[in-house]
Amino acid sequence: MNMIDGREALRRLIEERREDYSALSRLIGRNPAYIQQFIKRGTPRRLSEEDRRRLAQYFGVSEAALGGPAPRGADNKLVVIPRLDIGASAGPGAFAEEERASALLGFDRNWLRGLTRGDVGQISMIRVAGDSMAPTLSDGDEILVDGSDAATRLRDGIYVLRIDGALVVKRIALHPAERRLSISSDNPAYPGWPDCALSDVDIVGRVIWVGRPLR
Repeated sequence: MNMIDGREALRRLIEERREDYSALSRLIGRNPAYIQQFIKRGTPRRLSEEDRRRLAQYFGVSEAALGGPAPRGADNKLVVIPRLDIGASAGPGAFAEEERASALLGFDRNWLRGLTRGDVGQISMIRVAGDSMAPTLSDGDEILVDGSDAATRLRDGIYVLRIDGALVVKRIALHPAERRLSISSDNPAYPGWPDCALSDVDIVGRVIWVGRPLR
């Protein structure tokens, strides 16, 4: 991971957990403006190993997530992906009033490049809620959503949409000649929307990967 990624990861952690710059600076024995200058002005260019270690311990993340070296034997070209504390409903709809990260996860950059040609910095992980996309997606599945692969690159596939303030995950099929689309569920027990104007749908991003825990 490069130092820009580490700085951005620290900024996200501070904002998501509503931490205080000055308090964090004092935590690592620095002047009150130290962390704010590091994030907003790029000074210093990088954290010392000791400062990084203390901050990683405080936030409960790996040092690699803050720009440190990856564990021995691992590819150090990691991209930090936020796991958002929300669910994309594969059912009636889950409201996403606070899209805050519950964790930051490191993914190999080359592996992500095999999934998307978009901006890997706009990928996030969210949880599937409900069974309307079964058997393709199950309740509790974790999915990677590429926010850079949205309306401007829209094509047939599975997408996360925001409809009336609710996040839903559905399958989209584009009309071959018009700027219209159909929205459907893989579970035939759920209804779909066979004819929608593209302008009426807020495309959040394309689902590019799914993982699930063993039960």
